Amino acid sequence: MPVLKRGTFLIPEDQFLNKWPVVACDQFTSQPDYWRRTALLVGDAPSAYHIILPEAELGGNDAERIAAIDRTMEEYLSREIFRRIPEAYILVERTLHDGTVRRGVICLLDLEQYDYREDARTPVRATERTVVSRIPPRVRIREDAALELSHVLLLCSDPTCALLENAERGEKLYELELMQGGGHLAGYLVGGAAAARFDAALAAYERGTDGGFCYAVGDGNHSLAAAKSCWEALKAKDPSLAGTEHPARYATVELENLFDPAQRFEPIHRIVRNVEPEALLATLQKGCARGGAPVEWHAAEKSGTLCFGPDTLPLAALQRALDAWLEAHGGEIDYIHGGDVAVALSRQERSIAFLMPPIDKNTLFDSIGKSGVLPRKTFSMGLAEEKRYYLECREIKSLQRTKE
Repeated sequence: MPVLKRGTFLIPEDQFLNKWPVVACDQFTSQPDYWRRTALLVGDAPSAYHIILPEAELGGNDAERIAAIDRTMEEYLSREIFRRIPEAYILVERTLHDGTVRRGVICLLDLEQYDYREDARTPVRATERTVVSRIPPRVRIREDAALELSHVLLLCSDPTCALLENAERGEKLYELELMQGGGHLAGYLVGGAAAARFDAALAAYERGTDGGFCYAVGDGNHSLAAAKSCWEALKAKDPSLAGTEHPARYATVELENLFDPAQRFEPIHRIVRNVEPEALLATLQKGCARGGAPVEWHAAEKSGTLCFGPDTLPLAALQRALDAWLEAHGGEIDYIHGGDVAVALSRQERSIAFLMPPIDKNTLFDSIGKSGVLPRKTFSMGLAEEKRYYLECREIKSLQRTKE
């Protein structure tokens, strides 16, 4: 069975397009003002903002918010604000702030061939350790949803950069400037004979891995894990679904190439709050050794570096130490895109930021294939503003419930 295939997608009609796309829900978690500005920009217009739950806004009346999301999805479908794109791929071109263009292809991923566990040997694997406790909130959002919106970025490893070149531009489906500094986005139909040619290109790429590790989840793994959980629950309720082509077996992803020159990996920094920085640093320094990669820290007006042993991944050592400290002494940790943002947050009372060194993306597939997943929040595919914005949707509720 192919790992990826065509899908039937919904995109907003032109009159609704400008206010529709918003950035992935797991961005700007420590910057609630970003999401307040998004809400003001969108207003009451149809928008993906009204049918997602940003992580920055979790922890209020989540059940009521999710119920409102479900109602809004049904309303959007009844108002027919979408254009239907049947059995196709969508080629997307994202122009970033520096003028580079990052290419991707919207398609469906077979959840039967994906596993987020650290020892996975499936064709599709996570790049970083999955925090299982983060899956249930996403399951609650998805399980009764009429629409699937996806911010999953899936990576192929193609040094020749030939695979995505086989996705030939057809009709332009949309083009717009993304709000809040997201850059420029255009989408093109890959249908008919062009879709058949891309089917063949994907099949050749997957055969080239000898049935092994084909794709890595670069972003959105917890959302993909939630889709997997929903599919497994559906099969448990109706075992006859196993082995079928039921639509809930698939999840929407954007396929990108690890070796795309526009594909930049950025480190994800740590901010630790409600701690005494001096006491935390004293503990961390006990695990330091000469010769390791430096980890820069900032607390108020002070700064310095910590070095972990030369044979130790700095982030792994730091994360273990931070987890142990927080469990013993309390405090809160968050994950920040952008060193300047992390440093600014470190000036808050009883806070300390740790700036992580960059990761070499060229070693990613080899590292995962040989050693398994990386520590959680190791890297980011671009800065927060460069993450995937929700645009394409897929109708799933009626499909998921056909066997209930």
